[in-house]
Amino acid sequence: MLDDRLATLDALLGRLPGVLVAFSGGVDSGTLLAAAVRALGPGRVVAATAVSPSLPAAERAAAADFAASLGVRHELPRTDELSRPGYVANAGDRCAFCKTELVDVLVPLGRRLGIADVVTGTNADDLRAGFRPGIRAAAERGAWAPLARAGMTKDDVRAAARRWELPLADKPAAACLASRIAYGVPVSAERLARVEAAEAALRAAMAAAGVAVRDLRVRDMGDDVARIEVDAAVVPALAARPDLLGAVPGFDRVEVDPRGFRSGSMNELLPDPVRYR
Repeated sequence: MLDDRLATLDALLGRLPGVLVAFSGGVDSGTLLAAAVRALGPGRVVAATAVSPSLPAAERAAAADFAASLGVRHELPRTDELSRPGYVANAGDRCAFCKTELVDVLVPLGRRLGIADVVTGTNADDLRAGFRPGIRAAAERGAWAPLARAGMTKDDVRAAARRWELPLADKPAAACLASRIAYGVPVSAERLARVEAAEAALRAAMAAAGVAVRDLRVRDMGDDVARIEVDAAVVPALAARPDLLGAVPGFDRVEVDPRGFRSGSMNELLPDPVRYR
């Protein structure tokens, strides 16, 4: 099945004269970038990593290293999500404003480079994930998703990345920093920076204490309250260590979510999620 889907992906990409990949640094867009290089060669592929306060500095550096390893041109256009009131307001449709800003920057960039196709790393599971307003917004602005079109699931993507020995094959999910801020709490550059610093400090403290963790999120719940999500198996160890929670800077109160890390957990707080396809 994976071979069939990879063949479909190769055919989709191989017929393009060139492609601009919206490359966040994650496994989905990274595997798509590698697939594009395999189908077209590095000279006809451009990676574009949007730089804004919502992108952690570590992700930007890792994205640059990965693009360089593939030999592709790597563009770092700046996006200004914070200029969009809908993004700052941080209602349930925040991601739509973010993806609109992204594609509105990447499509003209592609045009300047002579590239008509702007593609994202959306996979087939993402289309079935329920509340994903950004997917619809990106499609409406002219980007498309080869992984999803080829029927590749998240497991398929990771399997392909391992087959191709990509260094990000087992990289944990790394959504943008804005996804850490509870809906209804306004997004600002200061809040994004505080979350980034808090996650880095907690991860470093846990490493120093010998508490291994894969997935870690510091959720800004408003009113200077942080909710920590880590791998479910690590929750008891973290909850028993107030010294580690004390290493989280910038918040008056720090709590541990007993349910552990859940991708998209902020959506659980929405009263009536709408399914976007």
